[in-house]
Amino acid sequence: MFTLEEIEKYCNVLLWGVKKARNAKIKKLETFLIRFDRLALPIVEELYIRLLKEGLNPVLKFMATSKMERAFFEISTLGQLQFIAPGETTLFKNLGGGIYILAPESLTHLEGVDPKRISTALVARKKLKDILDQRENKRLFGWTLTMIPTDELAQKAGTDLITYKQQVVEACFLDKDDPVASWEDVFRAAQDIKEWLNNMGIVNLRVESQNIRLKIPFGPSRRWVGISGHNIPSFELFYSPDWRGVEGRYFANLPSFRNGNYVEGVNLVFKDGKVVEAQALKGEKFLLSQLDMDKGSRMVGEFSLTDKRFSRINRFMANTLYDENYGGDYGNCHLALGASYVETYNGNKSKLDKTALKNLGFNNSALHWDLINTEDKVVIAELSQGKERVIYEKGSFLY
Repeated sequence: MFTLEEIEKYCNVLLWGVKKARNAKIKKLETFLIRFDRLALPIVEELYIRLLKEGLNPVLKFMATSKMERAFFEISTLGQLQFIAPGETTLFKNLGGGIYILAPESLTHLEGVDPKRISTALVARKKLKDILDQRENKRLFGWTLTMIPTDELAQKAGTDLITYKQQVVEACFLDKDDPVASWEDVFRAAQDIKEWLNNMGIVNLRVESQNIRLKIPFGPSRRWVGISGHNIPSFELFYSPDWRGVEGRYFANLPSFRNGNYVEGVNLVFKDGKVVEAQALKGEKFLLSQLDMDKGSRMVGEFSLTDKRFSRINRFMANTLYDENYGGDYGNCHLALGASYVETYNGNKSKLDKTALKNLGFNNSALHWDLINTEDKVVIAELSQGKERVIYEKGSFLY
Protein backbone atom coordinates (compact mmCIF):
# COMPACT_ATOMS: atom_id res chain seq x y z
CA MET A 1 0.00 0.00 0.00
CA PHE A 2 2.51 2.61 1.18
CA THR A 3 6.01 2.81 -0.25
CA LEU A 4 8.96 2.43 2.10
CA GLU A 5 9.60 6.17 1.83
CA GLU A 6 5.99 6.94 2.74
CA ILE A 7 6.15 4.58 5.72
CA GLU A 8 9.29 6.30 6.99
CA LYS A 9 7.65 9.71 6.58
CA TYR A 10 4.50 8.48 8.29
CA CYS A 11 6.52 7.27 11.28
CA ASN A 12 8.28 10.65 11.45
CA VAL A 13 4.90 12.38 11.58
CA LEU A 14 3.49 10.02 14.23
CA LEU A 15 6.53 10.53 16.47
CA TRP A 16 6.19 14.29 15.97
CA GLY A 17 2.52 14.01 16.92
CA VAL A 18 2.97 12.02 20.11
CA LYS A 19 5.82 14.28 21.27
CA LYS A 20 3.77 17.43 20.57
CA ALA A 21 0.83 15.93 22.44
CA ARG A 22 2.99 15.03 25.44
CA ASN A 23 4.43 18.59 25.51
CA ALA A 24 7.05 17.56 28.06
CA LYS A 25 10.44 15.91 28.05
CA ILE A 26 10.27 12.17 27.38
CA LYS A 27 12.73 10.11 29.38
CA LYS A 28 14.62 7.06 28.18
CA LEU A 29 12.99 3.68 28.91
CA GLU A 30 9.48 5.13 29.22
CA THR A 31 6.73 2.76 28.14
CA PHE A 32 4.91 3.53 24.90
CA LEU A 33 1.88 1.58 23.76
CA ILE A 34 1.22 0.83 20.08
CA ARG A 35 -2.37 -0.34 19.66
CA PHE A 36 -3.21 -1.42 16.13
CA ASP A 37 -5.36 -3.36 13.69
CA ARG A 38 -3.62 -6.22 11.90
CA LEU A 39 -3.67 -4.53 8.47
CA ALA A 40 -1.50 -1.77 9.94
CA LEU A 41 1.38 -4.18 10.62
CA PRO A 42 3.83 -2.83 7.96
CA ILE A 43 3.81 0.60 9.61
CA VAL A 44 3.75 -0.85 13.12
CA GLU A 45 6.94 -2.82 12.41
CA GLU A 46 8.81 0.33 11.39
CA LEU A 47 7.33 2.35 14.25
CA TYR A 48 8.37 -0.33 16.75
CA ILE A 49 11.96 -0.10 15.50
CA ARG A 50 11.86 3.70 15.67
CA LEU A 51 10.68 3.66 19.30
CA LEU A 52 13.50 1.27 20.20
CA LYS A 53 15.99 3.65 18.58
CA GLU A 54 14.48 6.48 20.65
CA GLY A 55 15.40 4.50 23.77
CA LEU A 56 11.77 3.75 24.67
CA ASN A 57 10.04 0.51 25.62
CA PRO A 58 7.33 -0.23 23.03
CA VAL A 59 4.41 -2.43 24.08
CA LEU A 60 2.23 -3.89 21.32
CA LYS A 61 -1.54 -4.37 21.69
CA PHE A 62 -3.31 -6.09 18.84
CA MET A 63 -6.94 -4.98 18.42
CA ALA A 64 -9.61 -7.63 17.97
CA THR A 65 -10.61 -8.50 14.43
CA SER A 66 -14.15 -7.83 13.26
CA LYS A 67 -15.06 -11.50 13.78
CA MET A 68 -13.60 -11.49 17.30
CA GLU A 69 -15.35 -8.26 18.21
CA ARG A 70 -18.76 -9.45 17.06
CA ALA A 71 -18.31 -12.73 18.93
CA PHE A 72 -17.32 -10.82 22.07
CA PHE A 73 -20.47 -8.72 22.09
CA GLU A 74 -22.79 -11.58 21.10
CA ILE A 75 -21.47 -14.34 23.37
CA SER A 76 -20.02 -12.64 26.46
CA THR A 77 -21.67 -12.78 29.86
CA LEU A 78 -21.97 -9.56 31.86
CA GLY A 79 -18.78 -10.45 33.70
CA GLN A 80 -16.93 -10.92 30.42
CA LEU A 81 -18.24 -7.61 29.00
CA GLN A 82 -16.91 -5.81 32.07
CA PHE A 83 -13.64 -7.77 32.27
CA ILE A 84 -10.33 -5.91 32.42
CA ALA A 85 -7.28 -8.12 31.98
CA PRO A 86 -4.84 -8.49 34.90
CA GLY A 87 -2.01 -6.03 34.57
CA GLU A 88 -3.84 -3.67 32.23
CA THR A 89 -4.54 -1.10 34.94
CA THR A 90 -0.89 -1.22 36.01
CA LEU A 91 0.21 -0.77 32.40
CA PHE A 92 -2.00 2.29 31.94
CA LYS A 93 -0.71 3.82 35.17
CA ASN A 94 2.83 3.64 33.77
CA LEU A 95 2.34 4.66 30.13
CA GLY A 96 4.29 7.61 28.81
CA GLY A 97 2.71 7.56 25.37
CA GLY A 98 0.24 5.85 23.12
CA ILE A 99 0.06 5.53 19.35
CA TYR A 100 -3.19 4.12 17.99
CA ILE A 101 -3.36 2.92 14.37
CA LEU A 102 -6.73 2.07 12.88
CA ALA A 103 -7.01 -0.14 9.79
CA PRO A 104 -10.57 -1.49 9.87
CA GLU A 105 -11.57 -4.55 7.89
CA SER A 106 -15.25 -3.84 8.55
CA LEU A 107 -17.24 -0.76 9.53
CA THR A 108 -20.64 -2.39 10.00
CA HIS A 109 -19.85 -5.76 11.58
CA LEU A 110 -21.80 -4.98 14.77
CA GLU A 111 -25.09 -4.19 13.06
CA GLY A 112 -27.84 -6.09 14.88
CA VAL A 113 -25.82 -6.47 18.09
CA ASP A 114 -27.63 -5.14 21.17
CA PRO A 115 -26.18 -1.60 21.57
CA LYS A 116 -26.59 -1.87 25.35
CA ARG A 117 -23.97 -4.62 25.41
CA ILE A 118 -21.53 -2.36 23.57
CA SER A 119 -22.26 0.46 26.02
CA THR A 120 -21.72 -1.86 29.00
CA ALA A 121 -18.21 -2.69 27.83
CA LEU A 122 -17.37 0.96 27.12
CA VAL A 123 -18.57 2.10 30.54
CA ALA A 124 -16.52 -0.63 32.24
CA ARG A 125 -13.34 0.46 30.47
CA LYS A 126 -13.83 4.14 31.20
CA LYS A 127 -11.71 3.73 34.34
CA LEU A 128 -8.72 3.07 32.10
CA LYS A 129 -9.40 6.21 30.07
CA ASP A 130 -9.66 8.17 33.32
CA ILE A 131 -6.18 6.97 34.31
CA LEU A 132 -4.70 8.21 31.04
CA ASP A 133 -6.58 11.50 31.27
CA GLN A 134 -5.11 12.09 34.73
CA ARG A 135 -1.61 11.28 33.50
CA GLU A 136 -2.06 13.55 30.48
CA ASN A 137 -3.17 16.42 32.72
CA LYS A 138 0.15 16.03 34.55
CA ARG A 139 2.05 15.87 31.22
CA LEU A 140 3.13 12.30 31.94
CA PHE A 141 1.32 10.86 28.93
CA GLY A 142 0.78 11.85 25.31
CA TRP A 143 -1.07 10.11 22.52
CA THR A 144 -1.75 10.27 18.82
CA LEU A 145 -4.22 8.48 16.57
CA THR A 146 -4.07 7.71 12.87
CA MET A 147 -5.67 5.56 10.20
CA ILE A 148 -4.37 3.31 7.43
CA PRO A 149 -6.39 2.88 4.20
CA THR A 150 -8.24 -0.41 3.71
CA ASP A 151 -10.52 -1.83 1.04
CA GLU A 152 -13.45 -1.50 3.44
CA LEU A 153 -12.82 2.20 4.06
CA ALA A 154 -12.49 2.93 0.35
CA GLN A 155 -15.66 1.01 -0.48
CA LYS A 156 -17.73 2.70 2.22
CA ALA A 157 -16.36 6.08 1.10
CA GLY A 158 -17.48 5.34 -2.47
CA THR A 159 -14.09 5.23 -4.12
CA ASP A 160 -11.21 2.90 -4.99
CA LEU A 161 -8.28 2.11 -2.74
CA ILE A 162 -5.71 4.03 -4.83
CA THR A 163 -7.77 7.24 -4.71
CA TYR A 164 -8.47 6.76 -1.01
CA LYS A 165 -4.80 6.19 -0.22
CA GLN A 166 -3.81 9.33 -2.14
CA GLN A 167 -6.15 11.41 0.02
CA VAL A 168 -4.42 10.00 3.11
CA VAL A 169 -1.00 10.82 1.66
CA GLU A 170 -2.04 14.41 0.93
CA ALA A 171 -3.84 14.91 4.24
CA CYS A 172 -0.77 13.82 6.22
CA PHE A 173 1.68 15.74 3.97
CA LEU A 174 3.43 12.49 3.03
CA ASP A 175 3.84 13.88 -0.50
CA LYS A 176 6.13 16.60 0.88
CA ASP A 177 9.89 16.25 1.20
CA ASP A 178 9.62 17.09 4.90
CA PRO A 179 6.12 16.33 6.24
CA VAL A 180 7.08 17.32 9.78
CA ALA A 181 8.02 20.80 8.58
CA SER A 182 4.59 21.11 6.95
CA TRP A 183 2.91 20.09 10.20
CA GLU A 184 4.98 22.65 12.06
CA ASP A 185 3.75 25.33 9.64
CA VAL A 186 0.14 24.37 10.33
CA PHE A 187 0.85 24.23 14.06
CA ARG A 188 2.24 27.78 14.09
CA ALA A 189 -0.61 29.19 11.97
CA ALA A 190 -3.15 27.56 14.28
CA GLN A 191 -1.41 29.04 17.32
CA ASP A 192 -2.06 32.54 15.97
CA ILE A 193 -5.76 31.84 15.41
CA LYS A 194 -6.18 30.25 18.83
CA GLU A 195 -4.55 33.27 20.47
CA TRP A 196 -6.93 35.57 18.55
CA LEU A 197 -9.96 33.54 19.63
CA ASN A 198 -8.87 33.20 23.25
CA ASN A 199 -8.33 36.95 23.64
CA MET A 200 -11.71 37.88 22.15
CA GLY A 201 -13.83 37.54 25.28
CA ILE A 202 -16.32 35.06 23.83
CA VAL A 203 -19.40 34.38 25.95
CA ASN A 204 -21.49 32.36 23.48
CA LEU A 205 -21.29 31.12 19.91
CA ARG A 206 -24.25 31.06 17.56
CA VAL A 207 -24.00 28.59 14.69
CA GLU A 208 -26.29 29.11 11.71
CA SER A 209 -26.59 27.01 8.56
CA GLN A 210 -29.40 25.59 6.46
CA ASN A 211 -30.16 23.00 9.14
CA ILE A 212 -28.48 24.36 12.28
CA ARG A 213 -29.63 27.01 14.74
CA LEU A 214 -27.55 26.46 17.84
CA LYS A 215 -26.28 28.51 20.79
CA ILE A 216 -23.18 27.14 22.49
CA PRO A 217 -21.74 28.81 25.61
CA PHE A 218 -17.98 29.21 25.85
CA GLY A 219 -17.94 28.59 29.59
CA PRO A 220 -15.72 29.87 32.41
CA SER A 221 -11.96 29.29 32.30
CA ARG A 222 -12.04 27.88 28.77
CA ARG A 223 -9.64 28.08 25.86
CA TRP A 224 -9.58 27.01 22.23
CA VAL A 225 -7.12 24.20 21.52
CA GLY A 226 -6.31 21.94 18.59
CA ILE A 227 -3.65 20.85 16.11
CA SER A 228 -1.64 19.59 19.05
CA GLY A 229 -0.36 16.28 17.69
CA HIS A 230 -3.18 14.20 19.15
CA ASN A 231 -4.60 13.18 15.78
CA ILE A 232 -2.87 12.66 12.45
CA PRO A 233 -4.29 14.35 10.50
CA SER A 234 -5.87 17.15 12.52
CA PHE A 235 -6.87 20.61 11.38
CA GLU A 236 -9.67 21.38 13.84
CA LEU A 237 -9.77 24.02 16.57
CA PHE A 238 -12.14 23.23 19.40
CA TYR A 239 -13.24 23.79 22.97
CA SER A 240 -15.43 22.01 25.50
CA PRO A 241 -18.37 24.28 26.28
CA ASP A 242 -20.34 24.66 29.46
CA TRP A 243 -22.86 22.02 28.45
CA ARG A 244 -25.58 23.49 30.65
CA GLY A 245 -26.32 26.37 28.26
CA VAL A 246 -26.50 24.60 24.90
CA GLU A 247 -29.79 25.41 23.16
CA GLY A 248 -31.26 24.80 19.71
CA ARG A 249 -31.02 22.41 16.81
CA TYR A 250 -28.03 20.58 15.35
CA PHE A 251 -27.81 18.46 12.20
CA ALA A 252 -25.04 16.09 11.09
CA ASN A 253 -25.11 15.83 7.31
CA LEU A 254 -22.13 13.44 7.10
CA PRO A 255 -22.78 9.77 7.92
CA SER A 256 -21.10 8.23 10.91
CA PHE A 257 -19.59 4.77 11.33
CA ARG A 258 -19.41 4.04 15.05
CA ASN A 259 -18.84 0.81 16.96
CA GLY A 260 -19.61 -1.27 13.89
CA ASN A 261 -22.85 0.60 13.15
CA TYR A 262 -23.90 3.06 10.43
CA VAL A 263 -25.82 6.22 11.31
CA GLU A 264 -26.99 8.87 8.85
CA GLY A 265 -28.85 12.17 9.01
CA VAL A 266 -28.75 12.86 12.75
CA ASN A 267 -31.04 15.64 14.03
CA LEU A 268 -30.69 16.76 17.65
CA VAL A 269 -32.68 19.30 19.66
CA PHE A 270 -31.13 20.70 22.85
CA LYS A 271 -32.94 22.30 25.76
CA ASP A 272 -31.24 23.32 29.00
CA GLY A 273 -28.09 21.66 27.73
CA LYS A 274 -29.52 18.20 27.08
CA VAL A 275 -30.73 16.38 23.98
CA VAL A 276 -34.52 16.28 24.28
CA GLU A 277 -35.26 15.13 20.72
CA ALA A 278 -33.18 12.89 18.46
CA GLN A 279 -33.85 11.39 15.05
CA ALA A 280 -31.75 9.72 12.38
CA LEU A 281 -32.58 8.77 8.81
CA LYS A 282 -30.67 5.53 9.33
CA GLY A 283 -29.44 3.90 12.53
CA GLU A 284 -31.87 5.68 14.85
CA LYS A 285 -32.10 2.75 17.28
CA PHE A 286 -28.33 2.79 17.71
CA LEU A 287 -28.32 6.60 18.08
CA LEU A 288 -30.89 6.44 20.89
CA SER A 289 -28.95 3.67 22.64
CA GLN A 290 -25.83 5.85 22.67
CA LEU A 291 -27.78 8.78 24.09
CA ASP A 292 -28.81 6.55 26.99
CA MET A 293 -25.33 5.16 27.65
CA ASP A 294 -24.87 7.10 30.91
CA LYS A 295 -25.83 10.35 32.64
CA GLY A 296 -23.56 12.48 30.44
CA SER A 297 -24.29 11.04 27.02
CA ARG A 298 -27.03 13.56 26.15
CA MET A 299 -24.78 16.55 26.85
CA VAL A 300 -22.19 18.28 24.66
CA GLY A 301 -18.52 17.61 25.29
CA GLU A 302 -16.92 19.49 22.39
CA PHE A 303 -17.54 21.98 19.62
CA SER A 304 -15.06 22.21 16.75
CA LEU A 305 -14.39 24.22 13.60
CA THR A 306 -12.03 23.28 10.75
CA ASP A 307 -10.52 25.98 8.55
CA LYS A 308 -10.45 24.85 4.91
CA ARG A 309 -7.17 26.75 4.40
CA PHE A 310 -5.41 24.17 6.59
CA SER A 311 -7.10 20.95 5.54
CA ARG A 312 -6.23 19.06 2.37
CA ILE A 313 -9.16 16.70 2.87
CA ASN A 314 -11.78 17.25 0.18
CA ARG A 315 -13.84 14.06 0.13
CA PHE A 316 -15.94 11.89 2.44
CA MET A 317 -13.67 9.24 3.98
CA ALA A 318 -16.06 7.09 6.06
CA ASN A 319 -13.75 7.68 9.00
CA THR A 320 -14.37 10.23 11.76
CA LEU A 321 -10.68 11.11 12.11
CA TYR A 322 -10.71 12.38 8.52
CA ASP A 323 -14.30 13.55 8.22
CA GLU A 324 -14.08 15.78 11.30
CA ASN A 325 -11.14 17.52 9.58
CA TYR A 326 -12.84 17.93 6.20
CA GLY A 327 -11.88 21.09 4.33
CA GLY A 328 -13.70 21.14 0.99
CA ASP A 329 -15.62 24.29 0.05
CA TYR A 330 -17.03 25.20 3.46
CA GLY A 331 -14.83 23.50 6.05
CA ASN A 332 -16.84 21.81 8.77
CA CYS A 333 -18.00 21.96 12.33
CA HIS A 334 -18.58 19.04 14.58
CA LEU A 335 -20.34 18.66 17.86
CA ALA A 336 -19.42 15.81 20.18
CA LEU A 337 -21.92 14.20 22.50
CA GLY A 338 -20.45 12.97 25.75
CA ALA A 339 -17.11 13.53 27.42
CA SER A 340 -15.46 16.93 27.59
CA TYR A 341 -11.78 17.59 27.01
CA VAL A 342 -10.10 18.89 30.15
CA GLU A 343 -7.25 20.22 28.02
CA THR A 344 -9.58 23.10 27.07
CA TYR A 345 -9.49 24.30 30.70
CA ASN A 346 -7.47 27.51 30.91
CA GLY A 347 -5.67 26.79 34.15
CA ASN A 348 -3.74 24.17 36.09
CA LYS A 349 -5.45 20.96 34.99
CA SER A 350 -3.55 18.79 37.48
CA LYS A 351 -5.46 20.44 40.36
CA LEU A 352 -8.92 19.81 38.92
CA ASP A 353 -11.07 17.22 40.63
CA LYS A 354 -14.49 15.85 39.64
CA THR A 355 -16.34 18.43 41.72
CA ALA A 356 -14.47 21.35 40.15
CA LEU A 357 -15.05 19.99 36.65
CA LYS A 358 -18.76 19.58 37.33
CA ASN A 359 -19.04 23.12 38.68
CA LEU A 360 -17.33 24.46 35.55
CA GLY A 361 -19.78 22.65 33.27
CA PHE A 362 -17.37 20.03 31.91
CA ASN A 363 -19.22 16.87 30.98
CA ASN A 364 -18.31 13.38 32.14
CA SER A 365 -19.29 10.36 30.05
CA ALA A 366 -18.03 7.12 28.59
CA LEU A 367 -19.31 8.42 25.25
CA HIS A 368 -17.52 10.82 22.91
CA TRP A 369 -19.20 10.86 19.51
CA ASP A 370 -18.27 13.46 16.90
CA LEU A 371 -21.18 14.42 14.62
CA ILE A 372 -20.11 16.39 11.57
CA ASN A 373 -21.73 19.13 9.49
CA THR A 374 -20.13 20.42 6.25
CA GLU A 375 -22.86 22.89 5.23
CA ASP A 376 -22.06 26.52 4.46
CA LYS A 377 -22.38 28.19 7.84
CA VAL A 378 -21.83 31.38 9.79
CA VAL A 379 -20.50 31.34 13.35
CA ILE A 380 -21.17 34.46 15.39
CA ALA A 381 -19.42 35.21 18.68
CA GLU A 382 -21.34 37.02 21.39
CA LEU A 383 -18.66 38.94 23.29
CA SER A 384 -18.34 39.97 26.93
CA GLN A 385 -18.60 43.65 25.93
CA GLY A 386 -22.10 43.01 24.61
CA LYS A 387 -20.97 43.12 20.98
CA GLU A 388 -21.14 40.47 18.28
CA ARG A 389 -18.57 39.38 15.75
CA VAL A 390 -18.62 36.89 12.89
CA ILE A 391 -15.60 34.65 13.46
CA TYR A 392 -16.16 31.93 10.84
CA GLU A 393 -17.72 32.06 7.39
CA LYS A 394 -17.42 30.18 4.07
CA GLY A 395 -15.22 27.58 5.75
CA SER A 396 -12.59 29.91 7.21
CA PHE A 397 -11.87 31.79 10.40
CA LEU A 398 -12.05 35.53 9.73
CA TYR A 399 -8.64 36.14 11.23
